[in-house]
Amino acid sequence: MTPTRWTPPSGPPPPPLRPWRSRRMAEKHATTAYSRFKNPGFVTRLRARINRGDSWLTYDLRNLLPGDRVDQDAIDELETQLLLADIGVDATQQVIGRLQTLFDGGKLYKPVELGRALREHLGSILAPCDGPLEIPDDVRPFVILMVGVNGVGKTTTIGKVAAHLKNQGKSVMLAAGDTFRAAAVEQLQEWGRRNSVPVIAQPTGSDPASVGYDALAAARARNTDVLIVDTAGRLHTQGHLMDELKKVRRVLGKQDDTAPHEVLLVVDATTGGNALQQAQQFHEAVGVTGLAVTKLDGTARGGVVFAIAQKLKLPIRFIGVGEGVDDLGPFDSEAFMSALYGDK
Repeated sequence: MTPTRWTPPSGPPPPPLRPWRSRRMAEKHATTAYSRFKNPGFVTRLRARINRGDSWLTYDLRNLLPGDRVDQDAIDELETQLLLADIGVDATQQVIGRLQTLFDGGKLYKPVELGRALREHLGSILAPCDGPLEIPDDVRPFVILMVGVNGVGKTTTIGKVAAHLKNQGKSVMLAAGDTFRAAAVEQLQEWGRRNSVPVIAQPTGSDPASVGYDALAAARARNTDVLIVDTAGRLHTQGHLMDELKKVRRVLGKQDDTAPHEVLLVVDATTGGNALQQAQQFHEAVGVTGLAVTKLDGTARGGVVFAIAQKLKLPIRFIGVGEGVDDLGPFDSEAFMSALYGDK
């Protein structure tokens, strides 16, 4: 039996949620709920794939608060649930501290009030990270340096970002700077074919900085709008490889002292707290200017987004919720909260 959503005792019980026969039907039905956002279709997929049909926040609150009054035990248990959701110690303490102040001041009596306050404070953590990737008309080529550890979906994200930019009418070129991973160049070239964009590459084992330099020269010669430079995945603890990344950045700056214009770090949401550590280390090493959070569909919770937002306050450019090209979209904090709470 499909569960009903919690409602104050004074009101009539809501009808059961409709048992959609397929994810596609559920996504189609929900699209109208998100029509106020710039990309309602993507927000619909985000909701369906993060929550698997229900919101972890809504579900946990229903189970935390079976009665009609908020008590201290509920506040304490909520703190545990936030930590389990990978929201992080700092962000959890910030949110619980605010809720505790409201509770101690007698301003949180009913579960619905706690839910509303929780949503407000979580949203306030994400709001400063709203910052879509914008390509200025007077910068050409706009150079994006993609960085991240192994296995986060960096090359795939490059292909999806390229498709996104092409849909905006931008000309795009890719640079195959991952010259060490087996089949990395071929993978990027396949994305180039799919998106009908050129890929600049050199033989396996070539200097990544040299690839970036040649690609920037080619992009300038062809008057390309955007150049996206791939790099080999590396652990944030590998000092010599982080130095290599710094070299790529320096070499790009020799042709254009403002390049790269964006250092986009790709992080995997399923790695939880490790994603936060990676973001901190890469930011210190190469000056990350934006984030792309992938594989949100691979975790039952999206808490790591809050942890990164609270700690680094970097713009979240994109979030990914699946394998398809359309499953990567610009981040919108209001839309993310709406999807996470399962708004109808």
